[in-house]
Amino acid sequence: MNFKTPILLGTVAMLALAGCADPYGTGVPAGQQQRTAAGAAGGALIGGLIGASSSEDKLAKGIAGALVGGALGGAVGAEMDRQAAALRNATSSNVGVTNQGNQLVVTMPQDILFATDSANLRPDLLRDLQAVSQNLIQYPNSVIQIVGHTDNTGSAAYNQDLSERRARSVASSLISNGVPSNRVSSYGVGLSQPIASNNTAEGRAQNRRVDIVIRPIQR
Repeated sequence: MNFKTPILLGTVAMLALAGCADPYGTGVPAGQQQRTAAGAAGGALIGGLIGASSSEDKLAKGIAGALVGGALGGAVGAEMDRQAAALRNATSSNVGVTNQGNQLVVTMPQDILFATDSANLRPDLLRDLQAVSQNLIQYPNSVIQIVGHTDNTGSAAYNQDLSERRARSVASSLISNGVPSNRVSSYGVGLSQPIASNNTAEGRAQNRRVDIVIRPIQR
């Protein structure tokens, strides 16, 4: 390792630390700062390494790459925080919105979408899906995966088919509300990914759900 490499890595580290601070006293919640900083740090590291490996002048190009990558990563993280907040404000309390750092997951329980054993969306309960659709249109820089889940009542084959049909129904609703079809895909996983115990009615209710996974893409 030549002497320039520690300098480059040190620069990247300083960019990452800078992303973690709130020097202007904005009052941004700590969790939001951490997610935005993580995006900036990740972008800075990737940008720095790419810049360093692609030029004779590794130090200069590496620092430039770190600056660009850090800015892009931080911007994506900040936009995800804004989108998550907008989703929470626009949907009912039954809808879960989780920012996992690299993606947003909107969890919609079966009971606010479907009747038991049905893949037909309830027409009286479409407000939340319409709100999600408008949010996805407002924040266009993402791809969306719709994932259907069930509890363990009935056979695995039946639940797999039901989860797929429910995921397709939600995807079709988003598309009919204006979300471009080339951004949306769907699949079902049946009973294979429970988030609670299937031994209780409450646990089974949590497992019957549709997840809308929103993954940002670089502009």
